[in-house]
Amino acid sequence: MWSIDRLVMRLLFVCVGNSCRSQMAEGLARSMGHTADSAGTHPNSATMALYAQKYLHSRDINTDGMVPKSVDGFSAEDYDMVISMGCGVHCPAMKIDEDWGLDDPFGQRIRGLQNNRRRN
Repeated sequence: MWSIDRLVMRLLFVCVGNSCRSQMAEGLARSMGHTADSAGTHPNSATMALYAQKYLHSRDINTDGMVPKSVDGFSAEDYDMVISMGCGVHCPAMKIDEDWGLDDPFGQRIRGLQNNRRRN
């Protein structure tokens, strides 16, 4: 028998810089009721990309407290699935369950973000 608890997944989205794709995936997953985090192998900023924030805000998704974080602070064992955004991430210390193969939206306008679809 299924319960509502089984429909909520614990997800970790991994990218290189953790300022755009993985942050957006985290926000979208949380808005769907999942427990989600994001992290980067080489976080390259102290803040989420402005256009990623604007994109999430355009969908009424709260970005408070969302900042780039290192994968070093996470363990794959704490998540049901670890998903790479498609940026060639290799985490020797963390198993990647799935790679979504998303184009890098860094520097694109919101229209470009809206057109970025999962290829799989």
